[in-house]
Amino acid sequence: MPMAVGYARVSTQEQDLALQLDALQAAGCARIYTEKASGAQRDRPQLHAALDYMRPDDTLVVWKLDRLARSLRQLLDTVEALHRRQIGLRSLTEAIDTSTPGGTLVFHLFGALAEFERAIIRERTRAGLAAARARGRTGGRPSALAPADKIAARALLKDPAITVEEVAHRLRVSPATLYRHFPGGRSGLDEALR
Repeated sequence: MPMAVGYARVSTQEQDLALQLDALQAAGCARIYTEKASGAQRDRPQLHAALDYMRPDDTLVVWKLDRLARSLRQLLDTVEALHRRQIGLRSLTEAIDTSTPGGTLVFHLFGALAEFERAIIRERTRAGLAAARARGRTGGRPSALAPADKIAARALLKDPAITVEEVAHRLRVSPATLYRHFPGGRSGLDEALR
């Protein structure tokens, strides 16, 4: 038999869960999981416990959508994960229930709006980068290895007695930086010299 499982969260230890608990109990939640954790935290053990407890056709009930997720993207990801497991989501304050066709439509609209927003941001970013390049500016971080450092790295890497890690340590960069500039390490050194 399908079950309503409640999840209540407050951000700080000083906040009180009573309002949420009363609403979840009035909504008929057979089991309620509570958490005192910031919404920015990805690791919320009680939310994971609630989701582990739930079975297909159950419904996760929250007092308000912001109790479940910090951002629209996080909320959409959570709802999609619930949908894959055939679990509904019901928000008491916003009167949204994804176990109904209307609730599902609302979430698809949210998803479309979020995708549109991401596309606009990408478009603005590309336009800004193109305008900066047209003015002669290039973006990105400066190279971790200056031209003189690259010459020193080549010389040190030619000596098989010196490890890549030792070269990186001497130049005060990570081994990954050396591999980025000299793909293949020592074997790629001949390619880098051409």
